This record gives sequence, C-alpha cells and structure tokens, in this order.
Amino acid sequence: MASGPLVGVKIVEFAGIGPAPFCGMLLADLGADVVRIDRKESVGNATPDLMGRGKRSIAIDLKSWDGVEAALSLIDKADALIEGFRPGVMERLGVGPDVALKRNPKLVYGRMTGWGQTGPWSSMAGHDIDYIALIGALHTMGRAGEAPAPPLNLVGDYGGGALYLAFGLCAGIIEARTSGKGQVVDCAMIDGAASLMTMFYGMRHAGIWNDKRGDNLLDGGAHFYDTYECADGNWLAVGAIEPQFHVVLAKGLGLDDADFPARMDRTNWPHYSRVIADRIRTKTRDEWMKVFDGTDACVAPVLSMEEAPKHPHNVARETFQTAFGAIQPGPAPRFSRTAGAINGVPARPGKHSGDVLKDWGVEPEQAAAFLKSGAVAQA
Repeated sequence: MASGPLVGVKIVEFAGIGPAPFCGMLLADLGADVVRIDRKESVGNATPDLMGRGKRSIAIDLKSWDGVEAALSLIDKADALIEGFRPGVMERLGVGPDVALKRNPKLVYGRMTGWGQTGPWSSMAGHDIDYIALIGALHTMGRAGEAPAPPLNLVGDYGGGALYLAFGLCAGIIEARTSGKGQVVDCAMIDGAASLMTMFYGMRHAGIWNDKRGDNLLDGGAHFYDTYECADGNWLAVGAIEPQFHVVLAKGLGLDDADFPARMDRTNWPHYSRVIADRIRTKTRDEWMKVFDGTDACVAPVLSMEEAPKHPHNVARETFQTAFGAIQPGPAPRFSRTAGAINGVPARPGKHSGDVLKDWGVEPEQAAAFLKSGAVAQA
C-alpha cells in the first residue's frame, strides 16, 4: 500500500530519460499512483533504473490507433501527465495537449524540455551542460584562470528541470481542483536553472559578485568557502562564511581569527587560502573531523558515494535506504503525518499493463480488446 501526501493522485508518465522520470519518481515517493507508458518494443528490457521505483508500467504500441486510444483512456483518468519529448512529438503521436485537455479538461499537462516549447532553439538537441551554459551558471563554475568545470547534471536536468516540473504539477493540480480547469505546464530546464541563479544575479546587481571565475564568495574564491586536501589525500569542505563561524574555524585549525584581518577583502583571499591549505595538510581527514565534529566551524568531510551512506548522521536520519538490494537516497522531503516511502521496486516495461487498465477504470471489454489486438502488451 502506497504512503505519502499524494496518495490518490494519478499521474501518467511517458517513458523518457533524465528529468522526466526523476520527476515521476519524486511524485511516486510521495504516494502518487504514477503509471509509466512504455513503448511496446521495450517489453523484456530488465535494465534496473532506480528512478522507476514506486511506479507501475503499461506497455503500449503508440504507433497504432488502438494504442493511442489506450493511452488516452488512461489520460482521461489522470490528474497530471509528464512527457519529456521535443516540442511537437506528442502532437504527432496523437496525444498532445489539445487532444488530452479536450477529453480531460482538469488535466495538468507537464512538458519537460531543455530549451522550452517556444524560442529559436526550442527544436534543438541539448543536454544539461548546454542549458546551464546559456543562462550564466556554467560560467561561474571552476577555478580562477581555468576552464568552466562541467558539473554533474544536477543544476539543469534535476534542479532546474525535474524539481520545477514536480512543483508546477502540484501547483497545477491544486488550482485545477478549485477552478475545474487544467492547463499546460511548460517546464524548460533553462528557465528552472535561471531561477536557481536568482541570488547570484541579485549579488551581481548589488556589486558583490563579478564575472571573474573563482573570485567570489561562493565559487572557491574565498578562503572560508572552499575544499582543502588533507594529509591522507582526502578532502574537507569548509563553509565558514559568517564571522562567528570563522572564529571557530580558525580556533580548530590552531590559528587565531586575528590572523585573518579584513577577511572579506578579496585581495587577501589567496594568501588566507594558502595559510589554511598548509594547516589542513598536516592532518588526515578523520583527524580533522575529530576536531570539528560537533562545532560551528562549518566543516564537513568530502565523502565518496561509497562512504556517504555510512556516515553516522546519514545513518541516523536514514537519508540513504536499501531497497530491492540497492543502496539509494530515500524520499525527500519528510512529512510528520503522511510520510513518503519507496513504494515499490522499479517497474519493468509492461509489468502492470492489465492491472493498470483495471485499476484506472478502463471498461473490461475495452481493456480486453487492447490486450488482444496487441495495442497493449503484458510483460
């Protein structure tokens, strides 16, 4: 039995990659009944994908008229839809927003793209690195005098994409329950990633951020916000921005805060960084954490993906969970009364085809016809 604050919400997700399935996973973790429409030819593909957890799968031949009707029969019952194709693909399949909203006027139709549904680049291919490049984020990442550093695809795909679409769908569902009218949510990763940059554009406007990479408060330019190598080759993350935290940092390092006069003067930052780097190289990471654990120095160990699930804080909060044999991040955020959960194993294409048709109220005769014609395949 699923649990979470979205129990009772029905979501149709068209199978895709990256941010669209991650959005579906977030909603499934919070209890939504997320049904993924896989292509019929994908039946038998058992590749594990953690982003498929908590979902059910129905395999449909979207190239056939009966298959399109089968997909629409589910869309008719849905609160929201997730699709991550280029603009125009859903329309060509016969399941675009005009058709879907005519049949289900309360539907919230979520469209995930990199460049958006409109604009001169809307039909171009792209990936996370391209989207964050275009909105000014990538330029800020990296060391001074070096090339921009390609980050993991967290900023564009997942932060600017999946999270914004999940937020947009939930907002749209709430509004539709009041107005009785659905709408299209145009979620572009460039828009979401740009939104995430709001604070930095504000700092630039205020004159406290510049376009010189590695020369700013939060990009590794400041000595009190950077990573430092320890004696054993492991690393510490230091984030002692506020003066009271800087005092604790200096004390833990065996220094005096007075050793850092005019600490906000960026011309001093390179020298102060060398002072801290030299000191941190004298101990191992674990030795330093014995000094800083439990303090307000804003120091944390830089852990690998192997190490992170074993850290006592992560263990205490059950930040990582083991389900179906895989260690993975657990549902977030936390709810005091309607807790989310990993609500099922990753769905294999076509695994739940018959059950989905039945549970979503498709007429038995019609469901049987879809299965018999091959428009819907049961794994």
